[in-house]
Amino acid sequence: MNLKRLITPAGAGAVSFEFFPPKSPEAETLLWNAIRRLEPLKPSFVSVTYGAGGSTRDRTHATVKRLVDETKLKPAAHLTCVGASKETVDAVIRDYWDAGVRHIVALRGDMPETGQTYASHQEGYQTTAELVAAIRAIAPFEISVSAYPEKHPDSPSLEWDIDVLKAKVDAGATRAITQFAFDTELFPRFRDRARRAGINVPIVPGLMPTTNFRGVARMSKRCGASVPDWLADLYDGLDNDLESRKLVASAVLIEQVRELKAEDFHDFHFYTLNQAELTFAVCNMLGIKPVAQNTVAA
Repeated sequence: MNLKRLITPAGAGAVSFEFFPPKSPEAETLLWNAIRRLEPLKPSFVSVTYGAGGSTRDRTHATVKRLVDETKLKPAAHLTCVGASKETVDAVIRDYWDAGVRHIVALRGDMPETGQTYASHQEGYQTTAELVAAIRAIAPFEISVSAYPEKHPDSPSLEWDIDVLKAKVDAGATRAITQFAFDTELFPRFRDRARRAGINVPIVPGLMPTTNFRGVARMSKRCGASVPDWLADLYDGLDNDLESRKLVASAVLIEQVRELKAEDFHDFHFYTLNQAELTFAVCNMLGIKPVAQNTVAA
C-alpha cells in the first residue's frame, strides 16, 4: 500500500483523539487551540485523561464538562479505581452522566508516586472489571478499556493480560484502546490472540506522535512500551532541530497508519499530547477532512 492508496473512503473508518487536562492558563489555551483545530474532523469521540491516583479528577471533570457545553464533540472521560472508595467513584460516574457524558474510559490507574507498587483502595473497586460492572449498573454508558500489545508492566505474562481484557469485556466493556507501540506487527498479533480468546469488541490501535522523542522514550520506559533502535536512529542528532523532528514524526506516524491499514485496521486513537498539527495532517491523508462549521447568515 502506498500513499495513493492510503486515503480512506468515506465511512470506512473512524478516528478518536486523546487530550489531558491543563495545569495552567497557558496550557489551557494550548489545549483549546488543539481542540478547536481538530473538532471539524468530527472524531467518533475525544477522551480526557485522569492523572495518577486520581490527581486530576477535578480538572478532568471541568475539561469534559466544557467539551459537552461548548463543542459538538463526544467526550469520553477517563476514570480510575485507584486511590478512591466505591462511594467516591460512583459519585463521579453519576456526575458524568448528569453532565451529559455518555462514554467512560475505565482504567485501573497508577499509584500517585512513580515506582510505587500498585495497591487497590481498601474500600474501592479491586479490578477494572469490577469498575466496568459498576459503571454498567449505574447508567448505560459506552465503556472503553485499555489493552497492552506488549503486556502491562505489572502483568506476569501477555496471557494474563488477555485474561484481564476478557474479564473487562465480559463485565460490559464495548471497546479496547491499546497502549501505543512502535513495532506495528505487535498490534495484529495482539488482536489475533484476543480474537482466539473470544474477545470480539473493537480493538483500536493507540498511536503516539514522536516529535518530542526524548519525552516519548521516557514515557515508553514507564509504561512498558519498547522503543526500537531504528526509531532512535531516526532522531539521532536532532535534539535541537524541532522542524526536522516534526518531519520525521510525520513520516513515522503515516507509515504506521499505512501498515495498520494493510493489516485490516481502520479505526485509530491518536494520543495528541494536546497538539493538533501532526494528528490533523495524518487524518487528512486518511481522507478525513474538516467539516465546515455552520455559520449564521448576516
